[in-house]
Amino acid sequence: MKKTFSLTIFSILLLVLTLNIISAVIVESVDAEKFHPGENGKVTLNVKNTLSDDIEDVSVVLVLGTTPFTTIGSSEDSEDGIKDGDKESFSFTLKSPNDIKPGDYNIPYSITYTVQDETAPTIKTGSFGITVSAETELGFAIETKDAVVGKQGKVSLEIINSGFGDLKSVSVKIEPDGFELLSKDKVFVGTVNAEDSDIVTWDVLFKETSSNLKATVTYKDFDNNVQTEIVNLPFTVYTKERALELGLIKKNNTGIYVGVVIVLIVLWIVYRQARKYLRIRNKKKNGRN
Repeated sequence: MKKTFSLTIFSILLLVLTLNIISAVIVESVDAEKFHPGENGKVTLNVKNTLSDDIEDVSVVLVLGTTPFTTIGSSEDSEDGIKDGDKESFSFTLKSPNDIKPGDYNIPYSITYTVQDETAPTIKTGSFGITVSAETELGFAIETKDAVVGKQGKVSLEIINSGFGDLKSVSVKIEPDGFELLSKDKVFVGTVNAEDSDIVTWDVLFKETSSNLKATVTYKDFDNNVQTEIVNLPFTVYTKERALELGLIKKNNTGIYVGVVIVLIVLWIVYRQARKYLRIRNKKKNGRN
């Protein structure tokens, strides 16, 4: 009988302990805007009272001392109370520094409340995560070499990543316009790091004076989403005459040099023949005398 009573008491205590663990003041969800370096974002903690009693003087404080974030306004938000089974929202505006590295960050918090009819406040701590994303800032520049009609040369595309996040799985596919492509049309670049650039170069045969570098650049952004950029950069191809005027190419004087050599050889032959003729003529003249 005594053993049965002890088991009953133990079961009741275990049930009460279990209910106390399950019933609590909890952060049911966190609504956070997407953060970017140097920008503000709003965060809302939705706090639910799952206790069997109402709670009063509820205060939520963000503990930002170990984080790179600051608050616009107060780091504390409060409510007079939350009834049993209800929830309230606590909102904050955070600012990320300009030089923050994109990634995931933990934000610690503390919740202070008083259970109805009790005097001592209860403090609960925890944390939630937010992500600082990187806005893509892409730029493109073109460079050519030996851009003369009828001449083989090169076309280069510089991919400039001026954003805070790396670009991954970058590939470029070119579509010739005004020139003939002599190398493969699609090039895999790989990763273009933040605040860096990479250059893709193609061997081409220039055909027209008005040409365009048309290309499709595909990459994965910081959030691992596939993005596509269409590039259309016009560039000038010079005629041979104009390229000579501008000093871009040098005039080929091989024909002139060959002609001069031939003339000199002919003159040398004529000179020798004339000299031989004069020598024979003088001998004959002297013989008659």
